[in-house]
Amino acid sequence: MTRLPGPLPDLPCDSQGPVFAEPWQAQAFAITLALHERGLFAWTEWARYLSEAIKAAQAAGDPDTGETYYQHWLAALERMLLDKGIVEPLVLASLRQSWRVAAERTPHGKPITLGAAARAIARGGAQT
Repeated sequence: MTRLPGPLPDLPCDSQGPVFAEPWQAQAFAITLALHERGLFAWTEWARYLSEAIKAAQAAGDPDTGETYYQHWLAALERMLLDKGIVEPLVLASLRQSWRVAAERTPHGKPITLGAAARAIARGGAQT
């Protein structure tokens, strides 16, 4: 098991480690950890982005009950990737829209999947 670099403030945990209410939360967590392990950012830098995302949400009226923690996590990840030039704004917007459309078209209880075009965008290439 990968050891997390330092404490994560307010990370929902149980005796086994982090807990996630939805699969996307675990995926966002894993992506962040993988990018850190590849040296794309220091953990202190990540903590600053996450803190800023939480503060911005609170300033916008988030009641900070813990239910929106991973929304803040995702917002911080997106902001950091944009700031570092790892992802282009239009690519991120396109992927966000693809997920939104896929979610709207997916019957309740079924896994949400992206079409081939969105998967190609996610990989950074064009659909063939």
